[in-house]
Amino acid sequence: MKKPFKFGLFVTLCVTAMSLNSCKKDKDNDREILTSINTQGSVVQTFQVGDVLFTMVEVKGGTFNMGSNDGDSDEQPIHSVTLSTYSIGETEVTQALWKAVTNHNPSTFSDDENSPVEQVTWNDVQGFITKLNTLTGKTFHLPTEAEWEYAARGGNKSAGHIYSGSDTVNNVAWFANNSGSKTHTVASKQPNELGIYDMSGNVWEYCSDWHGSYSSDAQINPTGATTGSDRVYRGGSWNNSAFDSRATNRFSKQNVRTDAVGFRLVLP
Repeated sequence: MKKPFKFGLFVTLCVTAMSLNSCKKDKDNDREILTSINTQGSVVQTFQVGDVLFTMVEVKGGTFNMGSNDGDSDEQPIHSVTLSTYSIGETEVTQALWKAVTNHNPSTFSDDENSPVEQVTWNDVQGFITKLNTLTGKTFHLPTEAEWEYAARGGNKSAGHIYSGSDTVNNVAWFANNSGSKTHTVASKQPNELGIYDMSGNVWEYCSDWHGSYSSDAQINPTGATTGSDRVYRGGSWNNSAFDSRATNRFSKQNVRTDAVGFRLVLP
């Protein structure tokens, strides 16, 4: 079994950041947090659980047009959304991190702990996050749909790509045509404009929202429908088409457990 992936290419980031005089350690509840700058110029913070490191990328707040007229009907209408600054996982939560928090690995593709965790329901994820917050003293949670899409598009650095970081799906996504019918090590494709990996492909990613119709009204920090039966997940997977990997694509099911769905974290 491979050793757990050290998220954010920890040593490289630290060396790069120190050369920019921006690598520092902060004390937060007696826990050391490394703050640095990635190669895309985004502020990143690296946390540790056991011997596993994971990195959060700052997404500066801004206003964007959410949705698309070129996709499915539930991606319409395009509407203006304004978000406050937040941080989102540089990668999907890996099997290594899940195991460090819960002491087990539920994944189907368990030969590589550096691949995204899967075979977890939305409710399983809530339990994981509760334990992670106890261990770190932080308030991690799932992204809202709006937070997810804004980050996938590259935030205020967006170049308007179809997929997260490119108009060429093979550059940024493990999907049905190139995955070999399995998940892959996180961050093994190109990142997007903010330095975030795998927001297209590899595994679908849960959001906090119930699935609901979009409104044409401008919104500030929306949290989605107040009730529903299905939870939203985004981004496509190793088992889906390029169309499903688009940054605006939406999908939802009831508390699904499958080898094609995982998640990433957000910090307020």
